[in-house]
Amino acid sequence: MKKDKGKKERDLPKDFVAKCKAITAKRARTVIDHVLKNGCITSQELKDTYGYNHPPRAIRDVKENGIPMEMFRTTGTDGRSVGAYRFGDPAAARVGKFSGRTILGKELRSALLKRDGAKCAIYLETFPAKQLQIDHRVPFEVSGDDPSEDQEPENYMLICPSANRAKSWSCEHCENWKALKDPDVCKRCYWAFPAKYEHVAMREIRRLDLMWVEKETADYDAVKMKATAAGTEMPAYVKDILRKLI
Repeated sequence: MKKDKGKKERDLPKDFVAKCKAITAKRARTVIDHVLKNGCITSQELKDTYGYNHPPRAIRDVKENGIPMEMFRTTGTDGRSVGAYRFGDPAAARVGKFSGRTILGKELRSALLKRDGAKCAIYLETFPAKQLQIDHRVPFEVSGDDPSEDQEPENYMLICPSANRAKSWSCEHCENWKALKDPDVCKRCYWAFPAKYEHVAMREIRRLDLMWVEKETADYDAVKMKATAAGTEMPAYVKDILRKLI
């Protein structure tokens, strides 16, 4: 494999490899094992081989466990350019992220469930506890590794997989994620504190995420029928209803 496609296990420092193999989180470990063996992993492989339909989320898991990753472009099996990921500078590995990570996850989840219940912080709907994911309010890619704050529940929230995907997409297209790296910007964002925010990914937006659950789906269907009859899309129709109530 060419050098620019990343180093395999035999070419990496032994202490770095040991840190990689200490990771136990399933999705992160899947990515790590593949990169150790092949030097890199493509977005196509993440989807087709491992079933991860949101590749950046899988890579984010690796980064959140302290392993540096970087993106580059390569040629996919169909001859088209695809995104690919390889290890970053081994010296940048954050050792502090390894010690007790699995235990921290269990303790943190328990603290968040006790504080908020089994509820998604974005959709404000109840989910089975096992479906909820621990999420950094301020993305790890922005705040970096701060061991002094890492175990504080106020820096985390529980969100459902759908909300996690929506947040990931929005954050990854935000200028603060890509260039500024200012945690204070994130702390004023909807995706960090949906109950009190000033912007959504640095855009002047106010957002309300609604879900109709179980028996409520009948209400959704009824509103949908009325919106269709009025020749209006659902968001505009619901806004019109709310506007008349104000």
